[in-house]
Amino acid sequence: MAGVKDVARLAGVSVATVSRVLNDSAAVTEPTRARVLAAVAELGYRPNAVARSLRTDATRTIGLIIGDILNPFFTELARAVEDEARTLGYSVVIGNADERPDRQDHYVRTLLEQRVDGLLLCPTAEITPLVRDMVAGGEPLVFLDRTLPGLEVPTVRADGAEAINELVGHLRTLGHRRLAFISGPALLSTGRERTAAFVAALGEHGLAVREDYLEAGDFQAASGRASAARLLDLGEPPEVIVAGDNLMALGALDEIRARGLRIPADVGLASYDDLPWFTHLDPPLTAIAQPVQALGRRSVRALIERVAGQDVGSVVLSARLVVRRSCGEPPFKEGSGPA
Repeated sequence: MAGVKDVARLAGVSVATVSRVLNDSAAVTEPTRARVLAAVAELGYRPNAVARSLRTDATRTIGLIIGDILNPFFTELARAVEDEARTLGYSVVIGNADERPDRQDHYVRTLLEQRVDGLLLCPTAEITPLVRDMVAGGEPLVFLDRTLPGLEVPTVRADGAEAINELVGHLRTLGHRRLAFISGPALLSTGRERTAAFVAALGEHGLAVREDYLEAGDFQAASGRASAARLLDLGEPPEVIVAGDNLMALGALDEIRARGLRIPADVGLASYDDLPWFTHLDPPLTAIAQPVQALGRRSVRALIERVAGQDVGSVVLSARLVVRRSCGEPPFKEGSGPA
């Protein structure tokens, strides 16, 4: 990878002049500016703004870039990060990527310009050059909730495979055999992992994997509703719909109610991700709860350790199944007491 010295050598100028050109200083003649920019283009040089910004005096500030601020999971996660950071004497500046790589990079650059000490990033599906630069430069960066293939970055995330397996076993115990899943985007690690875990759980519990029962959503309510509509229109609709996140579960719930169907008598519904007010639905919604508070706390501590120059490993926490009544209740057995 070409460096600033290579650009200076090719353009026949000093490193300081290259820096002035790249920073759009007026103290450079136009012919010199043209030579430097031509050298930059020829060498494919990309200024490492990441290194320049993070190698400064500590500001006791960290940046957090999340996927979607309207998603209750990310809202709670941001609060957990802020609470832990404040406890440790840090402030948090938050950016909402809205699941778009360009917005993610906009906030990365903005936060670096504000001289944050390090970044917590819930990465979008695309590996952008800016993020790759941060990783290559070994700068204080921790991924939160998601991973990116091929990038060695300390990550704090939840593993829901065991909870999904437990959910499928629970549904089978209730007598359900036709189980459908609405997944998140396959480009996101969370979308891939939850789908793979669901398919594996079906096999482990001796249930059929039907392609028409696997719907691809985008972690948004509209996709949950559209996917639920397609599933319910099948000649043999599923007995239970499992949504890959809380917003898609709400979209599926809207579609079920719009059709006048009863939960769980006509179709069961479960969600990956729990919400406090799921308990207030009628019936309350079965869900897989992520350890959101612990994710926030551990990610902040991991990042601060990286800022201090310590080696940091990835952290994987376990999600857990919360059984409620939206998929049915076990049959009453004589002699058993109330649940």
